[in-house]
Amino acid sequence: MIVRKRPSAWRLFFIVRGSIVPKTAPQILATMLFASLVVYSHGVFLRKDLTFTAVPFTILGLALSIFLGFRNSAAYDRYWEGRRLWGEVLVSCRILSRQVATLIAPGQISDELSRLRRRMVYKGAAFAHALRHHLRGTAPDDDVRPLLSDEDFKTVLCSINPPHAILRSLSRDLEQCLSLKLIQAPLAASLDSTLASLDRVLAGCERIRSTPIPFSYTLLLHRTAYLYCFLLPFGLIDTVGLATPLVAGLVSYTFFGLDALGDEIEEPFGTQPNDLPLSALSRTVEINLRESLGEVDLPPPLGPQNYALE
Repeated sequence: MIVRKRPSAWRLFFIVRGSIVPKTAPQILATMLFASLVVYSHGVFLRKDLTFTAVPFTILGLALSIFLGFRNSAAYDRYWEGRRLWGEVLVSCRILSRQVATLIAPGQISDELSRLRRRMVYKGAAFAHALRHHLRGTAPDDDVRPLLSDEDFKTVLCSINPPHAILRSLSRDLEQCLSLKLIQAPLAASLDSTLASLDRVLAGCERIRSTPIPFSYTLLLHRTAYLYCFLLPFGLIDTVGLATPLVAGLVSYTFFGLDALGDEIEEPFGTQPNDLPLSALSRTVEINLRESLGEVDLPPPLGPQNYALE
């Protein structure tokens, strides 16, 4: 996610980091080059005049703008839902740490109870890291190993769904607390509800990751945007003349940029500059949970690197 103060008006034109220009530059340059050829030949190819009036491009451009706007709204809804779900991860993990500290054997102090509480709270932090790696398709070993016991780590490592394996392990810990009468059944139901909310978050994130916007809809917009931008010079040559490449470049920057931006935020859990900062969010969860245990040797929060927060 790009994190930076809004620059001055003039500097806005020269910002590259976080801009969609690097992705769309080849298409824009190709459009301007083709428009230059149209100007050079004045729209005549194979001895046929291919120039048109601006009317069909106005109608088609309006329709394309509406469809691109709708597609980008759908993509942003996915992005915002992903951010909302990760906000719920933070809230539920904080609730989990508070419930573990206050509901499991309240008032009792022993080394064994301290280890049990610490183990359960650490599993909450491990869940956040495992969820991030699960969504990005990366290995969670380095982030999860320090937070789990050797036995739990082996179980998570062998699972096809590491975050869900951690939730199952937390459920077993809760079952152990019930069997040892360290927590009353009504209070255990409250803690189990917190685990269920984390399970719902996991399912919601998996739904976003595994269900993209229908490919046929995206393909239609891609094709229409390319056809419009490459045919536009034939409708501009008679009205703007030598400025046709410039106008075509500005229009293609808008349409290709909106198309590329929709592609980028459609999958919010990736590692591109405009994706959600899952690394920073999971680090925040770990810091909050370890602080709730009274620890002071905490990992530092992640900050933006070159204006990008990962």
